Amino acid sequence: MKGSPLYRASIVITLRPSILDPQGKAVHDALETLELGSIRDVRIGKFVELSIDAKHEAEARRLTEEACKQLLGNPVMEDYSYTIAEVAST
Repeated sequence: MKGSPLYRASIVITLRPSILDPQGKAVHDALETLELGSIRDVRIGKFVELSIDAKHEAEARRLTEEACKQLLGNPVMEDYSYTIAEVAST
């Protein structure tokens, strides 16, 4: 949208605490092998950035929420959080 601000959504998606994380366990074991045993736990997640043309921050937030609910996050196994920042005007 010409003249609309550009927003950046930074999204962190993590497994719910009740879900086993075999990838995190493997990384934790490898860290112990590297004598980094003081690291008590590892959980692996995803980081996603979206660039959004929107008229205002509320619209960018709505679009981010919809993207998370419909595609990016699995509501059965994952939690997500995000921040929205205006980066430029187009």
